[in-house]
Amino acid sequence: MECQNQDNEYIFRSLYPSVPIPDKLTLPEFVLQGVEEYTEKVAFVEAVTGKSVTYGDVVRDTKRLAKALTSLGLRKGQVMVVVLPNVAEYGIIALGIMSAGGVFSGANPTALVSEIKKQVEASGAKGIITDATNYEKVKTLGLPVIVLGDEKIEGAVNWKDLLEAGDKCSDNNNKEEILQTDLCALPFSSGTTGLQKGVMLTHRNLIANLCSTLFSIRSEMIGQIVTLGLIPFFHIYGIVGICCATMKNKGKVVAMSRYDLRIFLNAMITHEVSFAPIVPPIILNLVKNPIVDEFDLSKLKLRSVMTAAAPLAPELLTAFEAKFPNVQVQEAYGLTEHSCITLTHGDPEKGQGIAKRNSVGFILPNLEVKFIDPDTGLSLPKNTPGELCVRSQCVMQGYFENKEETDKTIDEEGWLHTGDIGYIDDDGDIFIVDRIKELIKYKGFQVAPAELEAILLTHPSVEDVAVVPLPDEEAGEIPVACVVINSKAKENEEDILNFVAANVAHYKKVRAVHFVDSIPKSLSGKIMRRLLRDKILSMNTK
Repeated sequence: MECQNQDNEYIFRSLYPSVPIPDKLTLPEFVLQGVEEYTEKVAFVEAVTGKSVTYGDVVRDTKRLAKALTSLGLRKGQVMVVVLPNVAEYGIIALGIMSAGGVFSGANPTALVSEIKKQVEASGAKGIITDATNYEKVKTLGLPVIVLGDEKIEGAVNWKDLLEAGDKCSDNNNKEEILQTDLCALPFSSGTTGLQKGVMLTHRNLIANLCSTLFSIRSEMIGQIVTLGLIPFFHIYGIVGICCATMKNKGKVVAMSRYDLRIFLNAMITHEVSFAPIVPPIILNLVKNPIVDEFDLSKLKLRSVMTAAAPLAPELLTAFEAKFPNVQVQEAYGLTEHSCITLTHGDPEKGQGIAKRNSVGFILPNLEVKFIDPDTGLSLPKNTPGELCVRSQCVMQGYFENKEETDKTIDEEGWLHTGDIGYIDDDGDIFIVDRIKELIKYKGFQVAPAELEAILLTHPSVEDVAVVPLPDEEAGEIPVACVVINSKAKENEEDILNFVAANVAHYKKVRAVHFVDSIPKSLSGKIMRRLLRDKILSMNTK
């Protein structure tokens, strides 16, 4: 983890040796390396329909799609927007677009027409790939649309017809060479400041990230891993951390297009899922929902779950481990602008450690991290909370056509400023305290909503919770808790306030409680605090 103090800079590196990043390969070539021995093996299977594609299908159809897109006029650097749930063909679609030199931009299929339109326009997309269900949302956007499935829709290109046409296309020798420095993905992220922006990622960015994140995989694990594909594939973690990482290791992805606890448990048992990346609300469900008791959990082959996107409350972790004693809970930390930065679990057999509970893990190989004082910009020594900054070959090229936001996020020395407050301890484990913009300033003291939420979740009557800041004349801001309470609970607002007060410093106390039916969360499990705050404010002004 050495901390180099060049120019009085505290810079932290991985405890583990650097890993090589291959040159010359594109992301699809890198992911499909060594595929020849696995052509009969299933790469993707849909949990509900059972529809599957093999590695042989992936190789063949990636090539066919790339040739067909090129013949339709897709050129290097041009964007295709994909509006699909998690389906078996998703990996083929992303790799096919990239193999043609195009740029894959996943969109949320549950988004409104207006939101998809914004992404299509902001990215300058040349075409859209979707299914019959979502065709209605995209047919008016004035672009060629490719539709998955058997149904032929007038005005759209049928997927099977397109692949067959790709077969007939010659291998175009005039095709522009694809370089690692070329863009291959343009996911949209709210970034560190709020509005949706296209994040420019190159083949090199994503290959570098896979080399770092998969550094602890042993050769005997190749072909053995079964990964749950529930996190949306349009999300960077879905396409890179689940689809590409599993294909690189020749494992199987069990694709789920929506979350339902019974379907989830059924899929986990039937498909013998060994690795499940999930979000904290699902862990909450697995611990507290009686539906879980309908299943024979001894049939689970689950070895580990991975949570990222939102902090996992310590008590929830303890309850999960008690109910699923043989399942390792891994945490990770990353963001669209970089992909994964830390992991909690290495491979002990390779001399790699396991990070402390409630940390987000150790720095991955090849990365540099520093923590800066948000007010002065100076880097800080260990055990001192500051804004986490990261520098590596995984850092995005910038926000698409948005130099101003790019310059706010990446400085002249190549450091990506994450907007997250954290610190590194003596052992090299990193702890995230909160988002800069989510910290509540109570009389000048910083109060982290995540800390108060973790405490409230330990209350037996509290099923879910979110803490939001409300403006206050005297204090500036006060922490207010929105609580989903158990239907049989007897507690009132005062009981909840006293419960928190007994567990925190005076300035961190929750000042008001609102009982709500549910907590609004994004698809990745992040609490939509702004929505809750606006709702309370509008109630207060009535």
